Amino acid sequence: MPYLTQVLRDALGSSGENVRLGNVRCVSSKRGWWTKEVKEAIWERGGAGWMVGKVNVGKSNLFEVVFPKGRNHDVNIDRLRSAAGPTDARDTTVTASVSETPEAFLPQDSDFGVSPISSLGVGSGVDTNHKLRRLVSQPQDDVPLEEDDVGVLLPPVQPETAYPVMPIVSSLPGTTASPIRIPFGGGKGELIDLPGVARSNLEKYVRPEHRQDLVMRSRVTPEQHTIKPGQSLLLGGLIRITPTTPDLVFLAFPFVPLDPHVTSTEKAIGIQTGERNTSLPVIAELSAGTKIASAGIFELQWDVTKQRAGPLTSPSAVKLKADRLPFVVYSADVLIEGVGWVEIVAQKRRSKQMPSEAQREVSTYSPEGAADEGVGNTGTSDDLASAANTKESEFPTLEIFSPKGQFIAIRRPMNAWLLGGKKHVPKNKQKQRPRQSMRSVKARRH
Repeated sequence: MPYLTQVLRDALGSSGENVRLGNVRCVSSKRGWWTKEVKEAIWERGGAGWMVGKVNVGKSNLFEVVFPKGRNHDVNIDRLRSAAGPTDARDTTVTASVSETPEAFLPQDSDFGVSPISSLGVGSGVDTNHKLRRLVSQPQDDVPLEEDDVGVLLPPVQPETAYPVMPIVSSLPGTTASPIRIPFGGGKGELIDLPGVARSNLEKYVRPEHRQDLVMRSRVTPEQHTIKPGQSLLLGGLIRITPTTPDLVFLAFPFVPLDPHVTSTEKAIGIQTGERNTSLPVIAELSAGTKIASAGIFELQWDVTKQRAGPLTSPSAVKLKADRLPFVVYSADVLIEGVGWVEIVAQKRRSKQMPSEAQREVSTYSPEGAADEGVGNTGTSDDLASAANTKESEFPTLEIFSPKGQFIAIRRPMNAWLLGGKKHVPKNKQKQRPRQSMRSVKARRH
């Protein structure tokens, strides 16, 4: 959770430090992890809860898991039995539906008859059609959207039941065509499932039969790919990652549903632009090759030496500090919008970096101060320029090519390969050790 909040602060920019981010929760609707706390928070808070997100991120699936079902109100069973009178011994079951329960049998303090949207003017005696005509007749910029007008823009609320019909869960985009409002708690609140926000236009450059392959439906277990100098990593023939730091080996762990392939940079350029025939699976359109552009040069600026050094920095092994090691491991996550991310790792020797004294000289050198005081001129201008260039190339760099140079970003690494790694194989599916051959033993006996 600290990692997620830090990534959100980085995305917010300079204003991220002033945001508290105290209500961020990490849940899994597929596994049911930590969804109970969210369900209880929705029930205790009441009011309107909105499910907002992009297409195919699992809003409807999460809606079904966190919706507080069966909590409309507490039915007074004693009153039901007394009102029903003496019953036959063979029929002792009294069935009461939430929608058919008489008001006399509800708890005295129940507000089941109050509509959760009565304050919005929907479902009451307010002429909603008149409000809607007033909003439509006025220009878009001059419409004063008041609190009472919010309910007019939404579809009517569904009848409240203990176990309502949930929104359809589908991998196809656009399944939720309009907002779905489902009340709960006898007027205590409602949960609203909104249509998904449109994703990026990356799928326009993908063949129609492969557009569903961009959606990550299950856990991706990547393989480690080694990118040597002069090589590049291709993802489905659509995205190309090319290291720009010479004489450095990069490790890539693609958490994407696309087929990765490492080849020479010359071949990768030909495959991505469509100028070279290949037997590799390519999902890009034929016209996408002419629109390939550089998305920029990115730096692996996050130090993960402590996490990647293994037993050298482990508290149960050598217990060395990361600063004492002769190398530094840098990492970053390359984001592909709407698809996934690629974890990139590179190791550099610490001796090739700029010494700390040179860093201080470059940072404190000032031509004005040197002319006035006659100090600070510790070297020629060429030496200072070379030191500055060394400082700029301190981090490993790579260049990424995508359609129109878009759909690419970078973030601090999650270290998902270290957290998850390869998927564990159950014991019943593991290959058992074969029995030892007894041919030589029998030969010795004879």
